[in-house]
Amino acid sequence: MVSKVKKDMQHMPNTFEDALEKTQKYVFPADDEIPLLCGKHLKGCEIAYETYGTLNADRSNVILLCHGLTGDQFAAGINPITQKPGWWDHLIGNGKAIDTSKYFVLSTNVLGGCMGSTGPSSLNPDTGKPYAMDFPILTIHDMVAVQIKLLDQLGIRKVACAMGGSMGGMQVLEIMTSFSDRIEAAMAISSSWRHSAQNIAFHEIGRQAIMADPDWHYGLYQEKGTKPVKGLSVARMTAHVTYMSEPALQRKFGRNLQDREDISYNFEVDFQVESYLRYQGKSFVDRFDANCYLYITKALDYFDLTNGGKNCLADAFKGLKARICLITFSSDWLFPPSETRDIMRALNAVGANVSFVEIESDKGHDAFLLEEPEMSDAVAGFLNALAKDLGL
Repeated sequence: MVSKVKKDMQHMPNTFEDALEKTQKYVFPADDEIPLLCGKHLKGCEIAYETYGTLNADRSNVILLCHGLTGDQFAAGINPITQKPGWWDHLIGNGKAIDTSKYFVLSTNVLGGCMGSTGPSSLNPDTGKPYAMDFPILTIHDMVAVQIKLLDQLGIRKVACAMGGSMGGMQVLEIMTSFSDRIEAAMAISSSWRHSAQNIAFHEIGRQAIMADPDWHYGLYQEKGTKPVKGLSVARMTAHVTYMSEPALQRKFGRNLQDREDISYNFEVDFQVESYLRYQGKSFVDRFDANCYLYITKALDYFDLTNGGKNCLADAFKGLKARICLITFSSDWLFPPSETRDIMRALNAVGANVSFVEIESDKGHDAFLLEEPEMSDAVAGFLNALAKDLGL
């Protein structure tokens, strides 16, 4: 039922095709239409994933790992696309915080992604061409619903823990509210119950940068043989600023000049921070699809557990029996600690079993991806206690 399947990716660069040969994939039956909240359906979906550790006999030791906006399924080991360690490699492994001697980690590429899962860059079975902007609008709920369908296909009735950071944390919160019977525990890190106006604004700047690039061709750049490199690079640069804190930027770069002793009085790179952002933009376009960025950021913007303020946040968590751990960082201004406290209060209001950890750090939102000893200790403590209670 589950095997490594080669996807028809003639429209993708060979580097992606070669690397994605190494990832596992579930291909849903061609007649299995996936209903989406926008009212449309997807058929012939594929979900790419990676696994770490060993699945036990009763399939009770599963951790469902949910990635952030620009993440992927390659959470540990060496990412075959970037040739760099996976985004949580320092946390996942034998004896690490997410201990693979106890747990079986299932890490998926979200629906709408560009690392093997069905998304805007995939071939539309009805046309034989990339979906591009014909791909239906997605939500976080849609991403999670497909993850749950994957669990069904793998014969996993209930996961020991669903966990993730940033957009991954939003997926976890969606599981907690829409599929609470499928989890024993959940851990949401550096996340929120809805996107703020500020976050939506930054995403819109990024989307407009992409769509203003002449090489975007109204989303048909794959057919045209182009790529909106400049627009996607600017989108990444803009977003990356929100992932860091002002103290971290000052500590790391300050006003230090880049490979020069004095300012140039032109528009070339003068400052180290300029060089850093240009590098972030350039390296990003080599591993991410522009249309996917449009769709995934829109899904983030739509996320709101109160349905636009029509409902009380606590109501979303009614009946939740899973134990919960919430982790936030003091300098995160993208998803500030106050928003995690809102979630904690809502969970307390319904009598949920919740623990809250606020970590002092000047690394901003990106802290959840970095080696933060206090976060590693919190993750390990929560999962070790869970493993003991579950007899793992």
